[in-house]
Amino acid sequence: MKVLHYCQHVLGVGHFFRSLALDQALAPDDVLLVSGGPEAPAPLPKHVRHAPLSPLVMDESFKGFYSPQERDVEAVKTERSRELLRLLEAEMPDLLLIELYPFGRKKFRFELDPLLRAAASTRTKVVCSLRDILVERDDQTKFESRVMEALTGFDMVLVHSDPRVARLEETFPLASNLPCPLEYTGFVSRPGTAGARRAVREELGLGESDRLITASIGGGRVGGYLLRSVLEAFSLLGDRPDYVLRLYCGPFMEEDEYQRLRVRAHGLPRVTAGRFSQRFPDILAASDLSISMAGYNTCMDVLAAGIPALVLPFDANSEQAERAEKLAELGALSVLGSYDLFPEGLAARICEAVTKQRPSHDVDLGGADRSARILRTLAGGE
Repeated sequence: MKVLHYCQHVLGVGHFFRSLALDQALAPDDVLLVSGGPEAPAPLPKHVRHAPLSPLVMDESFKGFYSPQERDVEAVKTERSRELLRLLEAEMPDLLLIELYPFGRKKFRFELDPLLRAAASTRTKVVCSLRDILVERDDQTKFESRVMEALTGFDMVLVHSDPRVARLEETFPLASNLPCPLEYTGFVSRPGTAGARRAVREELGLGESDRLITASIGGGRVGGYLLRSVLEAFSLLGDRPDYVLRLYCGPFMEEDEYQRLRVRAHGLPRVTAGRFSQRFPDILAASDLSISMAGYNTCMDVLAAGIPALVLPFDANSEQAERAEKLAELGALSVLGSYDLFPEGLAARICEAVTKQRPSHDVDLGGADRSARILRTLAGGE
């Protein structure tokens, strides 16, 4: 089976890494991952080729584009659209897998609608890869109408969720009337490798009684305030020499903010700060507590690691808060509010969480493998 997989990340790296986890599960099938955001630091499996488009990123208001390479945006859009059509013609894939669209990425219709029209004249099956919860819309009726019209060009929608936790109709009421089949896959997670906890802790020189706390904010363009709060809270825990803190600031954090965090971290005992680790699932497996934003990928990685977690929802929309609340109701993690971020309060939450028993849940985290099986069946490969 040959797959052309389109993914556009505009703020963090969650969409990209979830797409990569799906591609990993498609081994040994031939996958061409086409990404349109800033370069993300990730090694590719042998069966995955990468075709990066000239990157486009949404501005802070999410109203328009800019080019990180400072190129003319209209020229970049034209170039990208032509390149996508060229790749479709050159690859002749069995499957065209499109991440999020048409439930999101409306600003990228300039390249996706022509791609879908071209795919319609081929034998290629077209599938939407969709996370669990959609962001709210100003005009829900108009949004739903546009999505339903666009889906007439799709053969299937894959929802990467456990329907016992989150169903699509909760944020898209017309889910039962889609013009193509809908399949729930379970959540897509990235479990650590076998023996990761022992191996990582030995590498870090941690003893059995040491408590490793991992704080992260995904791509790093938002969430710096959480890491600053964690550092100030940790500064109050001098009476806990068994606590070890590692910060991951993200590949997209502004350099000056990153350096300030590094300097503050360097001034505290048992604290280190870095940008990113390609072994992040292994590090979570070795940890005794995760503190993070409440994005899809980090939440699922935490659940796969089976460790206590404190998550802070991003407040620009309700998506992360809804996910965090659902998972908290299952006892899978705990939710932070802005009121928890003052040093004394956060220090207390950390001490409480790090002593908790490892959470128990039956959330379906097999979304990557199940997606691969569904896609192969759709393409006629099984």
